Amino acid sequence: MQHLILASSSPRRKELLTNLGITFEVSSSSIEEIVDPSATPVENVLSLAQQKAMEVAKRFPSSYVIGADTMVTLGSIILGKPKNEEDAFRMLKLLSGVTHSVLTGVSIVKDAKATSFYVGTDVTFWELTDEEIHRYIETREPFDKAGSYGIQGLGSLFVKEIKGDYFSVVGLPISTLLRELKQFGFLP
Repeated sequence: MQHLILASSSPRRKELLTNLGITFEVSSSSIEEIVDPSATPVENVLSLAQQKAMEVAKRFPSSYVIGADTMVTLGSIILGKPKNEEDAFRMLKLLSGVTHSVLTGVSIVKDAKATSFYVGTDVTFWELTDEEIHRYIETREPFDKAGSYGIQGLGSLFVKEIKGDYFSVVGLPISTLLRELKQFGFLP
């Protein structure tokens, strides 16, 4: 029987994978997420996804392991998870009224073989007032999310337009993932 592991403690990724009706286990990766400033955002998101999957695959060598990473980018600027309230405010102010990209990289590993892909989605925010940003930060929602917002939560109120895969912005492009799993030999 095929065994699937999600190398992420993200409740959002777990929920999305559960929606596919696939049986899986969660085993979080313990890698330190270090962004290489000399690499492109796409190279970084793919590298981090693969590092997470490879690290967990060492513990489960005969399982299919899914690693994922999501980055919010504004041009060449990578907006990670905010360090504090000021950092969250800075990021949301940068995103106010503009279009940014959300990249989710995914890596599937089994028996030392790997396949990786990414999905990019453009998100446009409405113009945000300082008061709206402060109110949102007070909810504490921004603090474990790349770019300081969750599109599946209250952050959705900032979104004017989205072009691409909504689920990729949430953290796991499930329709693409399902197809990639099948191509890689996993049969749900």
